[in-house]
Amino acid sequence: MKIEVFDPPMCCSTGVCGPAIDPELVRFAADLEWLTQQGVTVERFNLSQQPAPFASTPLVKEALAKDGLGCLPLIVVDGVARHQASYPTREMLATYAGLDLRPSIFTAAVGELVAIGAAIAANCEVCFKHHYNEARKLGVSNEDMCLAVETGHAVKNRSDRSVVELADRYLSVEPIPTSSGCCGPTPESAGSAPAGRPGTCCG
Repeated sequence: MKIEVFDPPMCCSTGVCGPAIDPELVRFAADLEWLTQQGVTVERFNLSQQPAPFASTPLVKEALAKDGLGCLPLIVVDGVARHQASYPTREMLATYAGLDLRPSIFTAAVGELVAIGAAIAANCEVCFKHHYNEARKLGVSNEDMCLAVETGHAVKNRSDRSVVELADRYLSVEPIPTSSGCCGPTPESAGSAPAGRPGTCCG
C-alpha cells in the first residue's frame, strides 16, 4: 500500500513555518505520520520544490491540465486518485489504506477514574488521594468518582467473598491436608493439637 500526496506550491508541508501556523497542515502531517506507523508507505511532493513527480505522473498531469492548481492537494492511492482539492481526514486516510480506525475512549479523565477504582480495590489511601486530586483538576464530577469507587469496592468485595467461599468449601467438605498447611505443624503444636486437628495455621 502506497499513498502519494501532491501538495500545492508552498514553502514547506509542516504548517509551522511562516508568520502563522496552519492547523490544517499540522493536523494532516500528524495523520500521515500515523499512517507510516501503521506500515503504510507515504510519499509527499511539493510542487514548488519537487515539480518532476507532477510532470511524470500522468493522472496528476491530467488533473492539473483540467483543473489547474485547484486540484491540489491530490491524494493518490496505489496509482488511483482518491481525493483532491483538500486534505482528507484521518478517517478517510484509514479507509483508503484499508485500516480499521476505532477512536479511543481512554482519555486522561477516564484513566484517573480507573486509578480511583484500583486504589479502592487495593486499599491504597495515598493512591486514592493523589488520583482524586488529579481527577478534580481534569473536571471529573463527584458523581463519576463515586461510580468508580463503587466499582472498585465491588471488585474488592468479590475477591473477599471468593477466598471466604474457598475456605468454606475446604472446611465443610474435607480437612486441610497437613502437608499443605501454610504454616505446617509447629514443634509446640505437634504434641498438643486435638485429635484430627493438625497443628497448622488454622489449628
